This record gives sequence, C-alpha cells and structure tokens, in this order.
Amino acid sequence: MDNLLGEFVGTMVLMVFGCGVNANMTLAKCYGRGGGWICTTTGWCFAVVMGVYTSVALGAPQADINPSVTIAKTLAGVYTWDQFAATSIVQILGGILGAIIVYLAYLPHWAETEGSKLGVFSTANACGNQMTGFLGEFIATFFLMFGIWCIFSKGVQGSIGLAPGFGPYLVGCLIWALGLSLGGCTGYAMNAARDLGPRIAHAILPIPDKGDGNWGYAWVPVVAPLCGGVAAYVVSSALGII
Repeated sequence: MDNLLGEFVGTMVLMVFGCGVNANMTLAKCYGRGGGWICTTTGWCFAVVMGVYTSVALGAPQADINPSVTIAKTLAGVYTWDQFAATSIVQILGGILGAIIVYLAYLPHWAETEGSKLGVFSTANACGNQMTGFLGEFIATFFLMFGIWCIFSKGVQGSIGLAPGFGPYLVGCLIWALGLSLGGCTGYAMNAARDLGPRIAHAILPIPDKGDGNWGYAWVPVVAPLCGGVAAYVVSSALGII
C-alpha cells in the first residue's frame, strides 16, 4: 500500500510542477508567459526530482512515477504483472490529480487566454504524422530508461560511486538533457501517466475555450513510451548493464 501511495502522490507532484511550468509559460497574464523552451525543460527537470523524492518519502523507494519505467522493471523481475497494472493505474490517477491542482492554481488565467489550452496538459507531434510522433516518443523513452539503468548500474557504482540520495538529481539532469535534445519533436511525454492523466483532466475540467483533447493522437504518448521502455530493457540486458 505504501508503494502505491508513494507512486500516486509522487506522480501528482510531478504533474503539479510539470504542468505548472507549462501553464506559466502559456497562459495569458502569467509572469512566465513566453519564457521559452529552456524554462520548460528546466521546470520538468525539477518536477521529476521533486516527484521522485516525494515518492520515496511516502514509501515507494523505486520511485518510478512512470509506467514506462515500471514496465521495464517488470521485465527485469522487480514487479509482477499485477503489480505493474496497479502501479500504472495509481500513476495515471496521480497525473489526473496533479493536473487538476494546476487548473485550480491558475484559475483566473484560463478565461483570459484565447485558443486551445491542451498544451498545458498534454503533448502533441510538432511536425509530421502519428507514426513520426511514435518514433520520436519511442527514441526519447528508450534513452530515458537506458540512461536510468546506466546511472544506477554496477559499473558506475563501482568506478564512480554515487552519494546516497544523489541519483534523482542525475535523473533530473537526464530529463533536462532529453528535453533539450529530443523533446522538440513531440514534447517528450515519455510517460503515459504524464500525458494521459492530464489529458483526462483537461477533458473533465470546465476550462473556457479549451479546445478538443486531440484523442486521435492520445495513444502515441501511451504506447510508444511503453515500447521504448521494453526496448531499453532488451538492449540494457544484452549489454550487461542491468
């Protein structure tokens, strides 16, 4: 139960800080409006760090806060498939709650902002079709999970060594690097809970002039990251990193 609570609240915190920076960069009359991609990627970097520490503090020491990470660890034997399903569900629910909190925090700004608000909550392909979006999300998530396993590998621990508790900072830097390098294609969801949870919140919240939820694309940031996590497990296992 502590594990599920940690994953739920940790993912909620991830969304509060992550969707929060999106809102600050996007919504009218916000001080951060137009801050740009550097601000967005930096905000998501710290969102992951805070989500991980929250998850650990509440009894989820693995702090996945991402079904793509959880499915890779399931293949590695860390979870059963029932545990994967339960963990993924609470991660998505945490994503919904976090997005609702952001909606409340920016309550007066929605009516002041013209046009679709979906970009505050969810991702989309910047150029091309669904399959190029799938490819972009697959590649980004592959390097997310591959990078996580490299950071915590026995080789790194044996030759460099990490101070206790320092790993999440490096994962945050990994998220930052992925946003700066590969994020421009699709908004680098890399996480079904990060995209699907807020997309559901967008659908149910009374946001003025919010536009549609682009549900035709919604499968991409769910399926592609899961496939990327699986591929990262296969390659990392073959290379002896795990």
